[in-house]
Amino acid sequence: MYTLNVDVNHNKNMKTEDILCPLAEYEECDFSKLLEKPRLLNIDRQRSLDERSLSELSIGLSPRHSNRATELNSSRVFEPLDFICSPVGRRSGFNTPRSHTGFDPHPMVAEAWEALRRSLVYFRGQPVGTIAALDNSEENLNYDQVFVRDFVPSGLAFLMNGEPEIVKNFILKTLRLQSWEKKIDRFQLGEGVMPASFKVLHDPVRNNETLIADFGESAIGRVAPVDSGFWWIILLRAYTKSTGDTSLAELPECQKGMRLILSLCLSEGFDTFPTLLCADGCCMIDRRMGVYGYPIEIQALFFMALRCALLLLKQDDEGKEFIERIVKRLHALSYHMRSYFWLDLKQLNDIYRFKTEEYSHTAVNKFNVMPDSLPEWIFDFMPVHGGYFIGNVSPARMDFRWFCLGNCIAILSSLATPEQSTAIMDLIESRWEELVGEMPLKVCYPAMETHEWRIITGCDPKNTRWSYHNGGSWPVLLWLLTAACVKTGRPQIARRALEIAETRLLKDHWPEYYDGKLGRYIGKQARKAQTWSIAGYLVAKMMLEDPSHLGMVAIEEDKQMKPLLRRSNSWTL
Repeated sequence: MYTLNVDVNHNKNMKTEDILCPLAEYEECDFSKLLEKPRLLNIDRQRSLDERSLSELSIGLSPRHSNRATELNSSRVFEPLDFICSPVGRRSGFNTPRSHTGFDPHPMVAEAWEALRRSLVYFRGQPVGTIAALDNSEENLNYDQVFVRDFVPSGLAFLMNGEPEIVKNFILKTLRLQSWEKKIDRFQLGEGVMPASFKVLHDPVRNNETLIADFGESAIGRVAPVDSGFWWIILLRAYTKSTGDTSLAELPECQKGMRLILSLCLSEGFDTFPTLLCADGCCMIDRRMGVYGYPIEIQALFFMALRCALLLLKQDDEGKEFIERIVKRLHALSYHMRSYFWLDLKQLNDIYRFKTEEYSHTAVNKFNVMPDSLPEWIFDFMPVHGGYFIGNVSPARMDFRWFCLGNCIAILSSLATPEQSTAIMDLIESRWEELVGEMPLKVCYPAMETHEWRIITGCDPKNTRWSYHNGGSWPVLLWLLTAACVKTGRPQIARRALEIAETRLLKDHWPEYYDGKLGRYIGKQARKAQTWSIAGYLVAKMMLEDPSHLGMVAIEEDKQMKPLLRRSNSWTL
């Protein structure tokens, strides 16, 4: 744990004397600038990155590029607000979101907003996040902390409701935590690592507040959160898109924070793939679940964060260098993922017929995947029309499990082509009982059982079959499903899932997850009043009411990045 002490009686414009960490940048920040009104985007002088090919962003490709950078006075280029969401200042009443449809909100909405506001965490009198859960019936563990990934749906809900200040505070506070020295035992983590979580400790005797951050040194398995930095960049872009305020992302501190995150991910090493190599438990699935290697969740978030960074980085010397590296990585990553992680009926049949032990660059089965390793369930699970990105691809290993978050982010980031996005939605409709059942939404499918569960999870009592991350049903995933449905023009799928959730979520007191093959039972160790279950419902509800909110979390496909996937008689891995 790392701590920062701040005297709550200090004047806001004074530098704190009570710092218990190497956090020089915290003192140097001029907080008075953050209280200024947002500087709105000048749409007339901006040009959409959605309308530009990534190749145009490569340094030195065109004289027009350098001229454009001069015109913008070293500012970055933002998208036009074609999907402009909740402008600042327009908001609903105290507990309910604005409604653009004219229909009365569901009775659950007011209850959800009240619960969400109760979860707010304050530091120096300002809201800086939302607590993971407010369930006092169970031991706190780390559910009394503000998690970076957990706050994202909360932040989106507040942005959609025209309340951006809490998101701004959160972004700045976690940015300060990033600069802390991070050590686990005697090993120092990379400078760009974002915390998994933080909490505020109140000392009534000294009348001060202390921030405590966890970078993985207190986590189960002691794994650093790879996804936190990606979610931070995605939320920064959502804030900018929602408010039109470019000043936050333009802060030197925010620009440096993005570059530090990108430096970790874009560094060169022994990798032969453009995907990120990760340890087990480094993301939402934060326990041993066999997602080590190249998990789809991390690769999709990585792709999304890279595309968001292109929209946020300044076109100065440092920014241009990263933009060039991002463009190259996006081209390689999109080709790799669309080619090797994608599975539909044809690809499945091709893998079934693979030859093995091939050598040389002409090999078809490039990763030497054994056809006998195909699980029995996949043949019945794969529909005639439909497909998805599988969980993992590495030498001699393919994880065929379905992971919801990775596939939804693939749609929102346009990692999935329009055809692949349609196929993913077709799969969800075709396998509704398996993936949605009686409570949306399966975090992964299917569950591991018996010998496989013992070997892969290490006999984890929390991840027994159809529980928690091992095939459990997580209501927070509703917002991701809804956004994917809106983007693909299939909102009826989201409405159907939302109607199922509304029959139970409030009555069951907003559980963290549900157990059982159909998601029928409240999870055996699920916390009640789980904040991201509440926020996920609100985001899904507001996005269906006003689809323009999609612009916060979705990016259109760049046609220059689309590879030509020529299929031979055998699927070339």
